[in-house]
Amino acid sequence: MIETIPLSNGATLVLEPMDHVRSAAVGIWVGVGSRHENRGGGGVSHCLEHMVFKGTTTRTAIDIANITDAMGGQFNAFTTKECTAYYARTLTAHLPQALDVLTDLFLNPLLNESDLEPERNVILEEIDMYLDTPEDLVGERLFAAVYPNQALGRSILGSPAALRSMSAARLRKHLRRFYRPPRLTVALCGRDTDADLRFLVDRFNALGAAEPPHEPPAQYIPAVTVARKPIEQNHLCLAFPGLSVGDPRRYTMQLLCGLLGGSTSSRLYQRLREENGLCYSVHSYTVSHRDTGLLCFYAALGRETEKSAIAMMLEELTRFAQDGPLPAELDRQREQLKANVILNLESTGARMSHMARNALFLGRVPSPDELIERFDAVSCQQVLELARDLLKNPSFSAVGRVSPAGVYRQMISDIF
Repeated sequence: MIETIPLSNGATLVLEPMDHVRSAAVGIWVGVGSRHENRGGGGVSHCLEHMVFKGTTTRTAIDIANITDAMGGQFNAFTTKECTAYYARTLTAHLPQALDVLTDLFLNPLLNESDLEPERNVILEEIDMYLDTPEDLVGERLFAAVYPNQALGRSILGSPAALRSMSAARLRKHLRRFYRPPRLTVALCGRDTDADLRFLVDRFNALGAAEPPHEPPAQYIPAVTVARKPIEQNHLCLAFPGLSVGDPRRYTMQLLCGLLGGSTSSRLYQRLREENGLCYSVHSYTVSHRDTGLLCFYAALGRETEKSAIAMMLEELTRFAQDGPLPAELDRQREQLKANVILNLESTGARMSHMARNALFLGRVPSPDELIERFDAVSCQQVLELARDLLKNPSFSAVGRVSPAGVYRQMISDIF
């Protein structure tokens, strides 16, 4: 049973004891990401996430690496537009040490200027890697286009110019300002003890509360963006306004997304790949933030087939918004999502992430049974109504040997 423990300073602990497993996962999630940065400080959240692993007041970077390997566990972290998370997975026998190391990393990083230069170069290489990955680049450019001159549209990694001016003092200021309650959630899942709980309570109760970070409101603006790149395939992303992370229609949204491009039986997969052989890869996905979201459709294909593929994609979406799904079609997708819920929560790491994310963004953690009930309650009519609400004001991003933006804009306006 999941237990939520609010601390007096506003931090939240979420626990799920699992006595039948021999491992545990712990995560420290803080509600600050690239969305909360100013333009000149872009990338500071992600840079700080890297620098935390360069050593603490009691452990060097090599100490941390050696401890991790000696435990046979995993320590890692990631940054998004709205949160930063640090986590560990380990065998139960090593959980007390894993908790000690992870909390030490989060609370006591050194952040030395001498460590920043090599890590800066690592992040610059990471930026280059994303620029060389067209399926990532097409989505990155889409976000920048539909949220222009807004924090939500800027890259999580930051710009090379912002990174080159980054200082250890700025990282320490960011940590002191944001790595505090109330935007702080700690989740522990697996075989733990009362001593592990007391350790976490003592560590995080000592933190003083801080003001939550300012979140500039986001406004979706339809856009078309293209980037020429000498590659064999063109990578395309068609997008529509989606739902925020807490919208009660989010379960309908997941079914809608799956019906259109989430599986091999989906409308777009069958039409573009199976019936017409226009592409190898085609799928749909959603992105949700506190106050906005996107519904996206991605395909990678040759330049000679992209016009036909775009036309078919738009025709399928238009038809779906007119007629909605068939009952058997919805039932298939419902079972697919229900299976994904159960299968994805079979590991302590996945359950920990599920608890932390929901506690941080929604203030509560739905059980797997509740999720299944929510999917079961969605009707064909609800999917149709949501499709009609969302499938309008399209945006488009293309990377590869692409045509001018006006060509794609005309393709879309001819059908949609």
